[in-house]
Amino acid sequence: MAKRDIIVIGASAGGVYALKELVMALPASFPASIFVVLHKSATEPSYLPQILSQAGQLPADHPEDGTSIQSGHIYIAPPDRHLLLEPGRVLVRKGPKENRFRPSIDALFRSAAYTYGPRVIGVVLTGMLDDGTSGMWSIKRLGGISIIQDPGEALYPSMPESVRQHVAVDHCVRLAQLPVLLAELVQESVEQGLTLSEGEVTRMATEMKIMEGDKSGEMDGMNVGELSSLTCPECHGTLARIEEGTLTRYRCHTGHGFSAKTLLSGIQESVEDSVWNAIRALEEAIMLLEQTAKGLERGSISLDDYQSQIDQAQAQLALLRPLVTGR
Repeated sequence: MAKRDIIVIGASAGGVYALKELVMALPASFPASIFVVLHKSATEPSYLPQILSQAGQLPADHPEDGTSIQSGHIYIAPPDRHLLLEPGRVLVRKGPKENRFRPSIDALFRSAAYTYGPRVIGVVLTGMLDDGTSGMWSIKRLGGISIIQDPGEALYPSMPESVRQHVAVDHCVRLAQLPVLLAELVQESVEQGLTLSEGEVTRMATEMKIMEGDKSGEMDGMNVGELSSLTCPECHGTLARIEEGTLTRYRCHTGHGFSAKTLLSGIQESVEDSVWNAIRALEEAIMLLEQTAKGLERGSISLDDYQSQIDQAQAQLALLRPLVTGR
């Protein structure tokens, strides 16, 4: 009978410290494979494999696409690449961003749940916003175990708190308790996973292909949910709405994925960008009007007209600036 031997971990702000504390206490004989997504810059090199290898007894690295899965090994998502699971191997792909991140915690969790079902243990550590919540919902839906770091201890409690609000969490623990808990859980045998509806199977398979970067027409992001009237802040495509328990998330035609909270954040950013663009355009118009007016005679009708346009643009600027500067 299978054991719970697939552990997926998501972290963001404050995550390096939390991950170090965890791996320090895991034995070299730990009988499971660990997969980690930590949010970080897409353009900066990652030293997390070296940090975790030195902190504990388990080897850690950035796997290559197609790397075979080994027990007692830590696989860390490389910068700007999704880490996904298939039977017996990992995929490292540059699929569409999810929750504006690549790598995405949700993408890793969802792929683990779809591939390994009840063998999966999901862990969400410190971090901001809510990446990991939808993926943890999939882990629970397919019979896996859900664990969060105690939000009261987390340096940034938003991610574990979001999971607690939307998912039936099995364990909420402090970091010091987590290694012992994992050591107990990986010894447990698991029954066969739950039977999903045909629609759920189709959606999960489609989303897996999307995150793998599959470009075939049948992998259209519109096929995974109900069409909405909202548009993607990344590419401006129409979004499909997906309901998961108390969660609502969205995916666009090209594959970008969002939780409701992250979508709102993206829309607010778009609004601010639009206001700044309007401010820039007004300032350029004022500069052009002032330069043109310099060559006109004082008191002329043309000069008065230019000055009227300048005054109007400055009045519009006075209305727009407080929207983005707060003053």
